[in-house]
Amino acid sequence: MGAFGRNHARVYHQLQKDGQPVRLVGVVDPDVNRADAVAREFDCKAFGSIEQLITTHSEVQAASVAVPTAHHLGTSRKLMEAGVDVLIEKPLAASLFEADELLTLAQRFKRIVQVGHLERFNPAVRAALPLITRPMFFEVHRLSVFSPRSLDVDVVLDLMIHDLDIVLTFVNSRVKEIRAVGLPILSSKVDIANVRMEFESGCVANFTASRVSTERVRKVRFFQPKQYISIDYGRQDVLVFSVDGASVSSSGSFSPSVNPQIGVEKPAIVAEEPLRAELRSFLDAVRTRSKPLVSLAEGRRALAVALDIVTAIQEHSEAADLQSLSTR
Repeated sequence: MGAFGRNHARVYHQLQKDGQPVRLVGVVDPDVNRADAVAREFDCKAFGSIEQLITTHSEVQAASVAVPTAHHLGTSRKLMEAGVDVLIEKPLAASLFEADELLTLAQRFKRIVQVGHLERFNPAVRAALPLITRPMFFEVHRLSVFSPRSLDVDVVLDLMIHDLDIVLTFVNSRVKEIRAVGLPILSSKVDIANVRMEFESGCVANFTASRVSTERVRKVRFFQPKQYISIDYGRQDVLVFSVDGASVSSSGSFSPSVNPQIGVEKPAIVAEEPLRAELRSFLDAVRTRSKPLVSLAEGRRALAVALDIVTAIQEHSEAADLQSLSTR
């Protein structure tokens, strides 16, 4: 029941209040006082362990796993063995070995498992998906002010992995080459990183992620033949610049730009809190026994690329002798 676990409880509780076919049974945290506080807030029961939850409430069907990454496998294993479907927060696991173990467990116990790549459910991303043709260049920025949360992983696994998942989904091509640099600033792990990634399709993507910025920025901009598309995660909007003024949809607003050959359009957005959309999607997959929108395989794919980036940063740090500088 950390910051994000509480948010999951809040949304499940709200879905229940709104008449959705779901009931929030309880919350789990080894810190019983924290669990009790959240349980009182959202009118459910508090438990000090997974074992206590599944013993007391054998009817539990689904659960969000919002524990530190190092505990994703152990927590999810207990739930899946008890017949519970799970949504596992990103990053999926601490290693590919653990991710593969989760895949094995899901198959063995026939469980629905969704990975919590929240930006997939951002209304701006959903509006941009139908516009994808052949993206060839991405410029991605995710900047955040420093927070003591999620310091068990570096900025690549904490923040950049959101954008890795989105770009991998948009490009749908294997990664060919990764070049990366990163530095620890306020923690013992990498707090700021820049990555250049080339895909087999010829697409190139530049990523910058920082959790030591003075401002909050979450944007993806990309170019494809005759179009430039800008997505602002925070404002939840999309801007489409098209050559020759070609409209991309029948809805939304459209106007010529300063250059009469370039039209500017804002596709219509269906507003919804991304976490609410994510949990609704998860619950629908549980009810219908269908493949989640963000599958285990896709969560593993994003994790694999993120870990390759972490390795590339370490190799660059060693080659540039940055480690000796940080210890002077």
